Amino acid sequence: MALPAANPGVRLGCQEAPAMGLGLAPRLALRRPAAVSRHRSTGRGKFPVAATSLDDYLPMRSTEVKNRTSTGDIASLRLITAVKTPYLPDGRFDLESYDSLINMQIEGGSEGVIVGGTTGEGHLMSWDEHIMLIGHTVNCFGTRIKVIGNTGSNSTREAVHATEQGFAVGMHAALHINPYYGKTSTEGLISHFEAVLPMGPTIIYNVPSRSGQDIPPQVIEALSGYSSLAGVKECVGHERVKCYTDKGITIWSGNDDECHDSRWKYGATGVISVASNLVPGLMRNLMYEGENALLNEKLLPLMKWLFCQPNPIALNTALAQLGVARPVFRLPYVPLLLEKRIEFVRIVEAIGRGNFVGQKEARVLNDDDFVLISRY
Repeated sequence: MALPAANPGVRLGCQEAPAMGLGLAPRLALRRPAAVSRHRSTGRGKFPVAATSLDDYLPMRSTEVKNRTSTGDIASLRLITAVKTPYLPDGRFDLESYDSLINMQIEGGSEGVIVGGTTGEGHLMSWDEHIMLIGHTVNCFGTRIKVIGNTGSNSTREAVHATEQGFAVGMHAALHINPYYGKTSTEGLISHFEAVLPMGPTIIYNVPSRSGQDIPPQVIEALSGYSSLAGVKECVGHERVKCYTDKGITIWSGNDDECHDSRWKYGATGVISVASNLVPGLMRNLMYEGENALLNEKLLPLMKWLFCQPNPIALNTALAQLGVARPVFRLPYVPLLLEKRIEFVRIVEAIGRGNFVGQKEARVLNDDDFVLISRY
């Protein structure tokens, strides 16, 4: 399939605004830089690490602290959408389409959005773009839906800095993956998460198919004493979900095709969903209205189609075919082949167009309808 590549796009203007505090300037020194933790009484650690307390990250008092979102507020959410980031033909964010998509999520019953996650292509964003989009989402929708910023990184330094910025622009919680590619030890995983947990409500994301390393239960159990641990987005499967829910740890299924059973048979709180970008109302029903094998079965073809290629390739294709987002792809993502685009239209017809976001009819796009951006 020969797909046309667009002319190089321009960079997002917010990259030119270091005065707004969105750059990667060195962190300010902690007020107690000499403080060093003693050996952990649990015997996990052999080496002293720089100690930080809640006050180091939140130099606020009284009403400022009280007005922050609590960990419990995040842990109670059942439907969280890993929201798509739409683009203009020059590769910049299409904020008009993005705002429309967020409104559709709110109207469909989604209670939270992950901004700049895997689905939102945070890995294709500069940190300036990333923090700007989190701040924009909070500014426009923060009183109507919980905004969870993906501020994780394989670099602890970057994860700490991005999380500070994310909470500074108002996000309600952070999503953190374990260090990928440059994998670390069990003790390193614990220390990495301990560096970010004191900042605010945090969801840990375990997806070994992408990170290349499983976060074993011993790590989550070691971190479960942190009051800021809202829970875990778990992609390993039902048995792992049950392992945690039996211990009272909040879990969201990270797999749409497993979320119904994880919720109603294995104790998961809910799902962090890709499919809810398309059918938020039906996904809310799946999480709130008790066991519904018929609805789950009806949605399974869509869920499986969404992952016929690595996410978010299929979702990007689907939203373009629904007319909700422009058919613009930041490389290395490219649209699904024609036969899969035809299959999507048939799935929409089977489930019912009225259950999907947007108002336009689903249509099969041609190859030359898509724009691929290599510089953005």
